Amino acid sequence: IALSAEFLTRVEARFGAMPAEWHSGVTVTERRRVWKMVGEGRAQLVVGARSALFLPFQNLGLVVVDEEHDTSYKQEEGVLYNARDMAVLRAAICGARVVLASATPSLESWANAEAGKYDRIELTSRFGAAVMPVMRTIDMRAEDLPRDRWVSPSLQRAVAKRLEKGEQSLLFLNRRGYAPVTICRACGHQIACDHCDARMVEHRFLKRLVCHQCGESKPVPDICPSCEAEDKLAAVGPGVERLGEEVTALFPEARVAVLSSDMYGSARALKAEIEAIAKGTADIIIGTQLVAKGHNFPLLTLVGVIDADLGLQGSDLRAAERTFQLMRQVAGRAGRADKPGEAVMQTYQPEHPVIRAILSGDEEGFWRAEADERRAAGVPPYGRMAGIILSSTDVQEVFDLGYAMARQVGALRRIGAQVFGPAPAPIARVRGRHRVRLLVKAPKGVALQAALSEWTAQFRLRGQLRLAIDIDPQSFY
Repeated sequence: IALSAEFLTRVEARFGAMPAEWHSGVTVTERRRVWKMVGEGRAQLVVGARSALFLPFQNLGLVVVDEEHDTSYKQEEGVLYNARDMAVLRAAICGARVVLASATPSLESWANAEAGKYDRIELTSRFGAAVMPVMRTIDMRAEDLPRDRWVSPSLQRAVAKRLEKGEQSLLFLNRRGYAPVTICRACGHQIACDHCDARMVEHRFLKRLVCHQCGESKPVPDICPSCEAEDKLAAVGPGVERLGEEVTALFPEARVAVLSSDMYGSARALKAEIEAIAKGTADIIIGTQLVAKGHNFPLLTLVGVIDADLGLQGSDLRAAERTFQLMRQVAGRAGRADKPGEAVMQTYQPEHPVIRAILSGDEEGFWRAEADERRAAGVPPYGRMAGIILSSTDVQEVFDLGYAMARQVGALRRIGAQVFGPAPAPIARVRGRHRVRLLVKAPKGVALQAALSEWTAQFRLRGQLRLAIDIDPQSFY
């Protein structure tokens, strides 16, 4: 949604007419008008978010999925689907063409192109006079940095040079809020959500603690809720708000803008801020992944990644792929006009294979290595997976169902599938509901959906029990 304003302007400049706009930031009246225009065939071009796929097109000829690798195309609440895959399906039904566009394609799309299912078209250079930015790392093990600071001396010097030249710098940290954890230094208590097994994130500009799972919020307390000690609560770790505070202290004369999806009351306010920044109203931009893709800031010549290691750890099978994509995308914000750009990554692991692949620019080498690992493990895109999420307000009830399902897997065994679990979800309680997961892994090409339907039909859901099936899950929280 944040990208739509600039894109709409470009389309109007190129084709001479403003396209229809469809997303949750548009008023209900305007959406009703667009729905009717599309159904009557009077809107020939629609620019929209995921839900635009379900508009009543009369004669759909082309679907373009921009930044097709982006995880936000996966709907993970309510109806579970991947808008990229749904776009391919809808185009196939309508006999339309699909363009999946990305500078860092998903491994699924890369594998389909390798297998000859998709045609591959490569853009070998940037638009106009722009050239790719120079990329380098800062080894944080060699930097003399206080433990409550996150901008290294080397990065400070790079930002100072840009300020002298009147150019913009972007500091990227993929963490919303002020600090991810609030801890009591007297008893060690960490303030958690009352309804979820998740720590509450301090949002200092709101003066509240917010749960990023269910949205629950409460004022920042003056005393510890556990031991009632006064003045012992401390914010631990950085978010973009805290980084903004540090940067303002380091560069008091600079104009600093913090961009995060939760800092603007409406899509219109966020669009206005992005347009102003593009015109040069800020010297230093601090942002989450909101700023990593699609934006065009002509004066921006330096991108500094505060924590390049953030996505490298954990059990997510796509962790390496996502880190590679995000780092390459955010680096691409630098030097988009006639001035050359530079991208600097702060890391404690400069020898990590993903960091080395980002620096070398050997994208094909990275995809091949990643593909070989996935193929050996038999996981997507070289295998099928389905997540089964069971939930209930009664923890015993949900585990009983999970164990019963794990024992009666005949329908899945017949197609050669394996079932793992049940196990508590990494965030085991959300909105007061206890969550248990099973993971189904099957060979590529089998009729997985039919087998899942037969398997789950054996079990009756009573009372508060709920069951959701997520085909090819993108996250495992």
